[in-house]
Amino acid sequence: MTTIPENMLNDLFENLVTQFVKQNIETIMRAEIKHMLEEQEEHQRNSRNGYYTRTLHTKYGHIEDLQVPRDRNGQFQTSVFEPYQRRDGWLEEAVIQMYKSGMGTRDVARFIESMFGSQYSPTTVSNITATVLEDIQIWLQRPLKKRYSVIYLDGLYVKLKRGTVSGEVVYFAMGIDEDGHRQILGFYIGGQESSNGWREVLKDLYKRGATDVLLGVFDGLTGLEAAFRETYPKADVQHCVVHKVRATFPKIRVQHRTEVIEDIKTVYTAEDKDLALAAFDTVYAKWGKLYPKEMELWKEQLPTLLTFYKFPSLIKEAIYTSNPIERMNKEIRKRLKPMNSLTNMDAAEKIVYLQAIDYNERNESRAIRGFADPEVKKRLTEMFEARYSDKITSEE
Repeated sequence: MTTIPENMLNDLFENLVTQFVKQNIETIMRAEIKHMLEEQEEHQRNSRNGYYTRTLHTKYGHIEDLQVPRDRNGQFQTSVFEPYQRRDGWLEEAVIQMYKSGMGTRDVARFIESMFGSQYSPTTVSNITATVLEDIQIWLQRPLKKRYSVIYLDGLYVKLKRGTVSGEVVYFAMGIDEDGHRQILGFYIGGQESSNGWREVLKDLYKRGATDVLLGVFDGLTGLEAAFRETYPKADVQHCVVHKVRATFPKIRVQHRTEVIEDIKTVYTAEDKDLALAAFDTVYAKWGKLYPKEMELWKEQLPTLLTFYKFPSLIKEAIYTSNPIERMNKEIRKRLKPMNSLTNMDAAEKIVYLQAIDYNERNESRAIRGFADPEVKKRLTEMFEARYSDKITSEE
């Protein structure tokens, strides 16, 4: 029995695919020129004028001697590719995808060079990825939905080069809409995280249409709660319980840490708010003398740490912490890690934007657990109507 070497079999298969693509492209072009000539007026006296050959690099392989039909008046242009196009666009799309995955422009250029020759310099790669800059501004200014059950706020620091390399914050806002779908609503890059920076972010969200919000979830950055309430006075505030526990942990002596954290856990895992308050009284009585400052801070912040008890219990895990947006930030940080630092603001916006739209596409039809429950949706709708009914009346 005769066997065909694997490399020969692969070459044979590739040639068959390439030939199939070539034949189909030529068939399409013949149909196109026929349609064009049939549509033209008789006095134009146009007709076919043979073919010319050219090459085209596609994702299915390199096509040699592609026969492109001509007409006598030189008017025919196929819709398959542009007049001087030598690739069908897939490589440019691949460049953007590689850049999005965390490869720097030099890494992408080296990869392309190893595959196709030296056509792509780092500058060329940068120019290709720059095609998304116009899309970024459109995306950042796009209208938002009116109602968001939850808006999460969190910042991510990236290394940005402005003469010297320094960490600058990317402000992220994520929303959960009435259907329970989470989306990145916007990102804003620059400077150090501050309440004034967040104030501008929140004003932008409101301006773009996100006017009715039930809950804001974020950490305890000084001034952030006030900034949020300025824009959304009818919304509740939930300070991230996980952040608070993390902040408390290093202030407790090593021999007490496990016990203190377990005791605090009884507060935010209680069945209802009354039981949570009773659990905190127990924690305070037990640890208040040893750690008076820490326990007083917990007591002071308890109202915004237990806000989640106002909402249906099925969505508790999604709203008592800012983990949903932190997980998203973790994904983006992972993609940014190979880049070390971003060369300028455009580079920062490009990579963050590409990650943001990728995240949104993956989550646009996936409801967060609990939010799709009919009873939960009904309860949240009632909360919207109770808080914003006067706005509905005035709009009518």
